[in-house]
Amino acid sequence: MEETFWQAKHFSLNLSRFFLIRVHPCSSVVPKVFCMRVIAGKYRSRTLRSLKGQMLRPTSDRLRETLFNILGAAVSGATVVDFYAGTGAVGIEALSRGARHAIFVEQHAPAVALIRRNLESLGIGGEAEILGMNVMRGVERLETRHIHAQFIFLDPPYAADAEYESALEALGESPLVSPEGRVIVEHLRKRELPERAGELELARVVEQGDAALSFYRLALAA
Repeated sequence: MEETFWQAKHFSLNLSRFFLIRVHPCSSVVPKVFCMRVIAGKYRSRTLRSLKGQMLRPTSDRLRETLFNILGAAVSGATVVDFYAGTGAVGIEALSRGARHAIFVEQHAPAVALIRRNLESLGIGGEAEILGMNVMRGVERLETRHIHAQFIFLDPPYAADAEYESALEALGESPLVSPEGRVIVEHLRKRELPERAGELELARVVEQGDAALSFYRLALAA
């Protein structure tokens, strides 16, 4: 990535450059199941299922598109970890855009089943894996396997203050983050995340509507 990518600490996005993909009910499935679509790449426009209600809050199509427009071609060939994976939409989007491997970490059984169903519907196999466990256990498991991820996405429940802090602290001390890796956190725009978490430092914040994406990198890579 170009150095200028990380120069702006706070950045407001011109939303007119992006289009919104409508989330709509699936006509062929039971009520309480809603659908999204993959935005770009190999699986572009393919359907992803989500559950209606408060249990899951998938990253919006617009914010997901913004994220991957920022990451650009760097996703190709990367290892991506999608913590609090929910529907799996972020990890699946990464695979669609050429990521080598995506790991989905999700502790809630209905969401795990949903991710598996979304992967199967796209014919995604060995390049994806699901860990049905919480984030702390997921970090430990991946460390024991000597996984080094180029992109790590965190999307805890917006109201779960402790989850943001504990996940960032764990990753800030973890070899899971590759030397040139990025940790991206989705959160409410009004929430301020720490400037530093272990060896991670805040490099950039992108705001969009009520949500924001905070980009962290290892301080030694600055």
